[in-house]
Amino acid sequence: MTDFSRYTVSIDYDRRLYQQDIAGSVAHAKMLAKQGIISQEDAAQIAQGLAGIKQEIEDGSFPWDPALEDLHMNIESRLHQTIGAAAGRLHTARSRNDQVAVDLRLYTKETIVALVRGLRGVQRALTGLAEQYHDVVMPGYTHLQRAQPVLFAHHMLAYFEMFQRDIGRFHDCHQRTDVMPLGSGALAGVAYQTDREFLAKELGFSRISANSMDAVSDRDFVVEFLAAASVCMMHFSRMSEELVLWSSGEFGFIRLADDFTTGSSIMPQKRNPDFAELARGKTGRVYGDLMGMLTVLKGLPLTYNRDLQEDKEGFFDAADTLTTTLDVFQAMLPGLKLNEERVSGLAGESQMLATDLADYLVAKGMPFREAHGIMRQLSRHCDEGNIGLNDLPIGEYKKLSRLFEPDVYDITAISSAAARDNPGGTAPGRVAAALAEAKEILEAAADGF
Repeated sequence: MTDFSRYTVSIDYDRRLYQQDIAGSVAHAKMLAKQGIISQEDAAQIAQGLAGIKQEIEDGSFPWDPALEDLHMNIESRLHQTIGAAAGRLHTARSRNDQVAVDLRLYTKETIVALVRGLRGVQRALTGLAEQYHDVVMPGYTHLQRAQPVLFAHHMLAYFEMFQRDIGRFHDCHQRTDVMPLGSGALAGVAYQTDREFLAKELGFSRISANSMDAVSDRDFVVEFLAAASVCMMHFSRMSEELVLWSSGEFGFIRLADDFTTGSSIMPQKRNPDFAELARGKTGRVYGDLMGMLTVLKGLPLTYNRDLQEDKEGFFDAADTLTTTLDVFQAMLPGLKLNEERVSGLAGESQMLATDLADYLVAKGMPFREAHGIMRQLSRHCDEGNIGLNDLPIGEYKKLSRLFEPDVYDITAISSAAARDNPGGTAPGRVAAALAEAKEILEAAADGF
């Protein structure tokens, strides 16, 4: 007969929760002793035995047994082997249902803290680039068509803002994860006078769960984590797309360090931006992790169902994917070299200044819609004649409006950027202030979550 026992085994992946599981068990034993439910001697034996098990796991000598299915039963079985009968008292007033819930919440909180630190590292890399190239003007795009000149620093700080929102989402997720479910039992609570507030304090939770049925079956915090990770990966994917485009011969805006490009098996000249491409591609797998978790949850009745065993692999995958992506970008961005001459030249080419010329006419009293129409005609004329607006004779300007004067040639990419001197704009003074504010945010966050 076929052995289907492996179908229910989770030890291959849930073993990474061992630190949280052991911490939860030590706190639980301490609470049981405090409440007089077990003796202080038994609690001390349990704590000592669990410390030894933790050391075995970390040095690789722990005897994992797939027949015991999961992390919890492996640790409990080993505890029986090492300390004897006292181990049987540990599971008093708890269930695997609230045990795994507390483990996963502890792990999620720790993961969020680490990810936020990684995001801060990426933000520091972005502010470093913004500071290094603070006065460089580049083409800004809409529809992937050259639109208006912007400062390169302004472009980098746009991603700073995206990641700042990601940090906010992870903070929100952390707040809702920071709920202690232990003491909920299998679903109805426990028939012992436990001290759940004590447990929360011991394990670093700010509050306890309000409903035992909800506590053992709630995985909203996992969904929120995966949603926040998906949005964050989307931001990295957008940045990756620009790095891929900008490093191409057609754009020629940047050069990535050799460590973050690869060659071709047959074309020796190639410098493929593989790391950026992989980040773009890995975004899809994190989206898949989110959709998988939502699908697991969508039909579950209260309370715990074995389906919830499927909450971990996708979670771990998303966390690992985002973590490595953060590591890559923290290392890759500081080595980015901007082709200043190329981007500055393009910022003033073609018809990038058409809006500024329309504004020039408005400043002389013409309604904007009329000025817009005139510049549309001039742009078409330039397209047909394959000539830039800066090379158009003043006589051609005056054919469409007598308001044009020779000072129209004083409009440049730099003056265009400087004219956007309003909050959130790309004027050098505004960008310098935004960069200073970004650095203040990073300084304030340097010592804490």
